[in-house]
Amino acid sequence: MKKLRKFSVVVTFVLVLLVSLFSFDSSKAASLLTISQATQTQNNSIQSVEGYIVGEPISTSNVLKSNFTNDYALALAVSNNESNLSKMLYVQIPLQYRSYFGLKSNPSIMGKKIKVTGTLTAYHSHPGLKNPSEMALMTSEGSGSTTLDSYYNNALGKSGSSLKAALHNIIDDHIEISYSNVWEALRNTDEDPNNPNNVILLYTGRSQSKTSNGTSIDSWNREHVWAKSHGDFGTTMGAGTDLHHLRPTDVTVNSSRGNKDFDNGGIAHNEAPDTYADSNSWEPRDEVKGDVARMIFYMAVRYEGDNGELDLEVTETVSNGSSPLHGKLSTLIQWHKQDPVNDLERKRNDVIFYKYQNNRNPFIDHPEWIEAIW
Repeated sequence: MKKLRKFSVVVTFVLVLLVSLFSFDSSKAASLLTISQATQTQNNSIQSVEGYIVGEPISTSNVLKSNFTNDYALALAVSNNESNLSKMLYVQIPLQYRSYFGLKSNPSIMGKKIKVTGTLTAYHSHPGLKNPSEMALMTSEGSGSTTLDSYYNNALGKSGSSLKAALHNIIDDHIEISYSNVWEALRNTDEDPNNPNNVILLYTGRSQSKTSNGTSIDSWNREHVWAKSHGDFGTTMGAGTDLHHLRPTDVTVNSSRGNKDFDNGGIAHNEAPDTYADSNSWEPRDEVKGDVARMIFYMAVRYEGDNGELDLEVTETVSNGSSPLHGKLSTLIQWHKQDPVNDLERKRNDVIFYKYQNNRNPFIDHPEWIEAIW
């Protein structure tokens, strides 16, 4: 009888332990709410909400639709043309997200759909969400993830100039960031997967502190892979700040590259292993040859001369000066084949898509499209 009681106690203990291990604590979990649900659930719980950015709230009764004054707050609604304040959720923007989700710095984000996770509580004496731990752009399909086929639906089955035009239309409309905000963006897009405090420099392959950017020797700076003088677009928002071709590089190595086109051959660089240069061309290390090629082809599709932008094209020549051309076409196709897409490229593409620009480099997702066009 004692043994039976002992066994019963043990079983009870195990059952209690199992229940505690697998029980669900709803107070700690973040669920996805609609704007209506969020405005009615102002109970200091941590929740995730998705909605469209419809303005900058500055008081209980005023949400600016233009001429934004700061980056501290935004209003979300279930549709991007909502004007009824009672159907909006006021969202506080913490410091780390202001450069990307603040309307004064990025007015082009107006109307975009985002997902925010934070504390549901009044803000500006209005139903709100404060202290977000996560803010992310949503895809046009309305979720944080989507199949590549759905994103590229209008390009499937095409080739040549038709494919190039279809891809341009897909990736053309994206959020543009300022050149000063590129510093922080590169700390995320090029983070060393083995050391989150570092970035990996493009040409040297060196892992270096994220905060060691600047102009000094051995600092890292912002390299325009499509040389900014090829089209003379400088650092203006658009081509000059497009993260899909901006990478952290060693200051002196970047200076050595200058505005050279890409091709094989030359003299080995003393600071960048397996990198070569001559008077008019630059050959990066084997590990990033394909990366460079796919960035150049992205630029040639993204910037096609519409909406007052430059028409950038890949050419078989080098020494292109200020012309909106970049070479060498046959070499870049060779590098693309030689160095296939890797996980670092895929992750970088995702970070740019979800966190910053809301567009993708199609040649990372579909490498076969380079030869289908060129």
